[in-house]
Amino acid sequence: MKPHLLTPLALALTTLLGAHSTAQAQSNNELILELQNLKSRMQTLENQLRVQSNKPSNATSVVEPEEFNRIRAKVEAAEDNTETYGFKGLKISGMIDPTFIYNQRQNSSGFVFLNNFDGRGNSNLGNAKDGYAYDNSYFGMAVLDLQKETENAQKWRLTLAPHKSASSGYNLGSIVHEASVSLPINGPNTRIIAGQIPDWTGYESFFSNQQPLISHNLLFDFTIPSFYSGAGMEFTRGKWNSKFILGNINQARRTPYDSQNLTGFSKSPGMSFRADYAKSEFNGFGIAGSHTTGLNSKVTQGAVDGFFTRGDLTLQGQIGVGQVDRQGSNLDSDGNALRAQWSAVSGLLGYKVTPRLQMVARGDYIWNGRNGGGLWGAYGSNEGPDGRNGVGLPMAFNGSSWVTSGVNGVNRYALSLGLNYQISSRHTPNSGVWNTGTWFKTELRYDGATGPVFLDVRDGSYKKNNLMLATSLVFAF
Repeated sequence: MKPHLLTPLALALTTLLGAHSTAQAQSNNELILELQNLKSRMQTLENQLRVQSNKPSNATSVVEPEEFNRIRAKVEAAEDNTETYGFKGLKISGMIDPTFIYNQRQNSSGFVFLNNFDGRGNSNLGNAKDGYAYDNSYFGMAVLDLQKETENAQKWRLTLAPHKSASSGYNLGSIVHEASVSLPINGPNTRIIAGQIPDWTGYESFFSNQQPLISHNLLFDFTIPSFYSGAGMEFTRGKWNSKFILGNINQARRTPYDSQNLTGFSKSPGMSFRADYAKSEFNGFGIAGSHTTGLNSKVTQGAVDGFFTRGDLTLQGQIGVGQVDRQGSNLDSDGNALRAQWSAVSGLLGYKVTPRLQMVARGDYIWNGRNGGGLWGAYGSNEGPDGRNGVGLPMAFNGSSWVTSGVNGVNRYALSLGLNYQISSRHTPNSGVWNTGTWFKTELRYDGATGPVFLDVRDGSYKKNNLMLATSLVFAF
């Protein structure tokens, strides 16, 4: 008898199916692609069987029914194993971005990678020490993102970012950036959301593979929250998507009220919201805000942002206002810090010189003079400014030492110029969040203020400006 015409195909399929027993070591996308290929092959065999059944009885057999049934059983078993092992609806993504930072006034240069936001470090680095600062923001990270969606549209997400998660500066040692669930109510367009969720204010993302520059704008760093812990709702209606959450802002758990030591927080939950309007796939806008209260403190902030992206051109912008009780540099008659207030603007322009090379420029300005200055994420005091971030009262040299000068805080600005080169990329339709590929990025950033507030650690003097140079290699999958 002649060798079966489909024997090579059957052997190839059998080899693939045998390898499928090691599916736990494969990615979910590979398993899905393999199943799609097997289903396509099976459909081809079904068509050949259909043609064969219409041929005369003395025609040469092309497909043996037993071989076809065996392959179909293998495909069904592969689908069952995918679901049993939990790969069905599972998406695994990640990102890593070793970053090099040179900071003129801090007299430092070197790699920034997996360092902390917990304030530990060299006390000579200024008031902010080794905590969160514009030269120690969300870069130099390693991130693992796990997402699972069930057949009834329930979503679960766990994003891990050791040392530099959204919560690590407040819940010390936490590696959890996001741990959330999204549960549909009467369809996927109305959902309950709950868990720990990163802040959604503004046009910039936390992660380096989702934004063109290395550093973040001043509004991102110093005027908005980091994360929320609580529960809320999300609504999608036409071109509108809106959501809100009630719970803790920048806290995993609220510190109980202590009347003796006058510490802690009120029982009232904080509230945050965001609403987005997608006018088209090329442009849209959003509005966001939050409010939370402590024992003697209250924080309120709001922002509007928008984008336009078409062809080689990218435009993004943000306007924000806010206030924080007892965070200004000036004191009242009882010796308590006054309220810090600000208004701010940021804009970004990107243009692709080639399909892989993008030129980027970003400018920020914060008006922050009232009550001696002060911001949510950085603040000075009546003894001096935040010398690393350049916030608070200006300083003056009196002949023997540097002292605060005047009662108005400085206004703050920054200009960044950068190049973003995409070394490799892979298009992933409907990927949800992550952009895959490898990038090399470089950024030159000039920070300035209307008075001397930047501490020069080499001689203890204060300057009106600072210069930072950054480069990074970003890989995402």
